[in-house]
Amino acid sequence: MDNLLEHVRAVLSTTPERWQRLISTLPGDLLTRVPAAGEWSALNCLQHLLDAERSLFPVRFQAFLAGQDFTAYDPQKPHSDLAALSPEQLAAAFAQQRRENLTLLSGVKDEDSQRSVQHPRFGTVTLEELLHTWAAHDLMHTVQAERALMQPFMLGCGPWRYFFQDHEVNVQQKEA
Repeated sequence: MDNLLEHVRAVLSTTPERWQRLISTLPGDLLTRVPAAGEWSALNCLQHLLDAERSLFPVRFQAFLAGQDFTAYDPQKPHSDLAALSPEQLAAAFAQQRRENLTLLSGVKDEDSQRSVQHPRFGTVTLEELLHTWAAHDLMHTVQAERALMQPFMLGCGPWRYFFQDHEVNVQQKEA
C-alpha cells in the first residue's frame, strides 16, 4: 500500500473520536448489551481496544525498533482494572493512550517497514504487517461494536429485517 504510514495514522487517529461520540451519546444499557452468548458488547470491544492500545501494539512496536522477538499475547485474558472504569473513563483512557502511541509512530520512516522479528505463532513478521494489523484491528473491533449495537434495532425491523441479515449475530451464523 502506498502511503502506508499516512493511512495507518489516519485510521488510528479517527478511532478515539468515534468511540467518544458513541460513549457520550448512547445509553449504557445499549453499550453493555451482549448481542449473543459468547459475543462482546460494544463496551467489551472498547475495553479490548484499550488493553491492546496499552499492552500489545506499543509493546510490539518497541520490540521492532529494538530488534526483539515478540512474546505471546492473550486477547481473552480478563483485565479487571478495565471493568472498574466507566464508559467515559474508558473512552478518555483510550484517547490518551492513542495520542501517546501516535507520537511513537511519528518517528517511523518508510525504510523501517521491513524490519522483522519472530512472532511466537506466526514466525517472521514485519513492521509493515504490524501497521496493517493495527489499523485493521481498530476498524474490526469498532465494526464489531457497531454490529452489537445494531442487534436490538434489527430485531424490531419487521419485514425490513431481511436487509440486515449480513449483520445479524447469532449462534447459527457462527457455526456455519
